[in-house]
Amino acid sequence: MSENDITENETVSEEESAVTDEVAGDATLETTPPSDAAPAAPSLPPAAPVDPNAPPKPEVNDEAPMDWYILKVAFNREDSIADALRKRVKMEGMEEYFGEIVVPSEDVATFTRDGKRRISKRKLLPGYIMVYMSINDDTWFLVRETGGISDFTGAAGKPMPMEPDDVERFINRPLVDDEEDAPIKTAIPFKVGDRVRVKEGNFENQEGEVDVVDEANGRVTVIINIFGRSVPMELDHWQVEPL
Repeated sequence: MSENDITENETVSEEESAVTDEVAGDATLETTPPSDAAPAAPSLPPAAPVDPNAPPKPEVNDEAPMDWYILKVAFNREDSIADALRKRVKMEGMEEYFGEIVVPSEDVATFTRDGKRRISKRKLLPGYIMVYMSINDDTWFLVRETGGISDFTGAAGKPMPMEPDDVERFINRPLVDDEEDAPIKTAIPFKVGDRVRVKEGNFENQEGEVDVVDEANGRVTVIINIFGRSVPMELDHWQVEPL
């Protein structure tokens, strides 16, 4: 072998060795993880257990529009429960989500045993109050956690806004120019079909059936049998008593 061939073979061997070292170096870089890699994220804690008896939350958000809602409350405690709800709204600083809290009622005239006329409030919907509010998680829980309130009206506990006709009927009641001229109904403890007895006047002790109840004027029409004929007699409601 000539001296030139030996020199050429040595050159080729040196080049192949350099290539092998370069490839090995690249493999080392690929398999070695960088020293400044971020640590693995910690695992999340397990989810809290769900109470199967808990009432369903409304699917609402903090920007829900305000509307009128009806709340079921304890009978004969409507006024005190409405006051308690107003206080809780103020204590929690949630006035921006609540408007009026109303116990729908009307003025009626009643009479004492000595015949004196007295004006009092009569509830239009016993066992209910009405609230103008925005529904979100916080307001929903505040209402539900107020003593005496059982739930919103609606399907499956989901709050349902009042119908516009009901709002007009119970909230936006017709007003008159002069409140003193507003007709006041008389609370009459009778209904059509009740059997009553006349307790004073020309037909005292006569029995009959209530045919008409006129709360605006505080009178009742009673069908009385006189000489074999049924005769309608209009009387003041306090002139008759139940049988």
